[in-house]
Amino acid sequence: MGGEADAWLLIALPALMLAAALAGLMADRVQIRTETDVAAILRQQAGHRLQRMSARQIQTLPAGSLTISMQRQSPAVASLVTGHRAATVMMGIGPLAAASALFWVSWQAVLLMLALTPVMIVFLVLVGETIRARAVVQERSFSHLAGQFADRIRTLPTILANHGLAAEEAKLADRLQAYASNTMGVLRIAFLNAGIIDFFSSLSIAILALFLGLGLLKLAMIPGFSNLELWQSLFVLMIAPDYFAPFRRFSEQYHVKAEGQAAAAALGRLLNVDDPALPTLRAVDKAMAGLELPHRGLIAFVGPSGSGKSTLLRRLATIEAGCSQDVLTGRKLSWISGDCYVPGGSLADAICWNRDAASLAMIHDATAKVGLLDDAMLPGGLDTLLAAGGANLSGGQRLRISIARAMLGEDVVIADEPTAKLDRATAEKILSILGELATTRLVLVATHDRDLIALADRAISLSPVHEAEAA
Repeated sequence: MGGEADAWLLIALPALMLAAALAGLMADRVQIRTETDVAAILRQQAGHRLQRMSARQIQTLPAGSLTISMQRQSPAVASLVTGHRAATVMMGIGPLAAASALFWVSWQAVLLMLALTPVMIVFLVLVGETIRARAVVQERSFSHLAGQFADRIRTLPTILANHGLAAEEAKLADRLQAYASNTMGVLRIAFLNAGIIDFFSSLSIAILALFLGLGLLKLAMIPGFSNLELWQSLFVLMIAPDYFAPFRRFSEQYHVKAEGQAAAAALGRLLNVDDPALPTLRAVDKAMAGLELPHRGLIAFVGPSGSGKSTLLRRLATIEAGCSQDVLTGRKLSWISGDCYVPGGSLADAICWNRDAASLAMIHDATAKVGLLDDAMLPGGLDTLLAAGGANLSGGQRLRISIARAMLGEDVVIADEPTAKLDRATAEKILSILGELATTRLVLVATHDRDLIALADRAISLSPVHEAEAA
């Protein structure tokens, strides 16, 4: 502008540019660290919520959806409450600060930018709603993909055995393609939104530049643009992009907002499920109120499916929290069910697990009585190798292992449907064993078996307590 540049300006310029770059780097690092911390807190809170759920609630949760909730949806929600929140705050502060700086140079320039602002806001609302709808579809398709994948992993041995790998692979490929298409749809709209904001911001700055240029060249007398100094015109053109920058940043974060809201909704639906067993739990509490159990005998808990028989047994065995009174305090317990623990090793190892005092003769006798030595699927007898967790056993075989294990001690026996997965001949053997055990100790069973109910010394009936009764 015809003057001399001060030396300190030449020194300050790169220093200020470096300071601005460092400030931006620090802000990005703070945002990343905050998002990581928020995601970790969400996972921790989700873990605590899962621990407070009942076994029935846990069983209702899809494994695939639960996995992506912990691994993918938590970071998406974290981005919503940090990155998008920061962009929202800047939307409120940035344009106002830029307009305030320009106001004392040319309020007409500020008025021109304000006139174009509603157009961008309208597009933000219209495109943002479309992104939100697409993000919900994207989240749903990913949940379906994860659920299908988890289910196929769980049933992989069956798929391989039936030569169905190619068909299942094609199904997963279709799900993956659907998710990829939905993701690209969200990104296309997000990029379109950013492009629209760029177009209007560039158009606004171009109009400002045109008016300022015409005013400086004295080709047009436009109020607020014709009598400005060169430095004032340059100042307007330098600050105007900062007025529109928050709009662009906000538009870039719109798909983050949509994905975060969809993830938050999915996470909320997954972890805030109502317990489907509330009437059952009330029935259990009612049955346990004042429950007194003898030191020996066979007690049968009966009732329709869902009435709380198994829940009551799990509470008595302290497998499930919620026992209002310690009715079996000080007594050792043996749990009998089709999902009992089976360690890896031989059949003998599985039966004598947690039974250190059992001799080989006792193990052989107990195994023979429950019919495992005659089982064609266990050709090695006591030396038959079992996979950890009993993966190569049927539910009935695991049930009989737990019965044989209970026979080796003097514990209170708690049996959940001990004859449900057995053929009639084997079930009669188990009935005889339970009756014999009940002569020397307490045996508690949950059952629908009429023969077992008839054998019991006492039958306690359970029925769900409904909301009206509870009120």
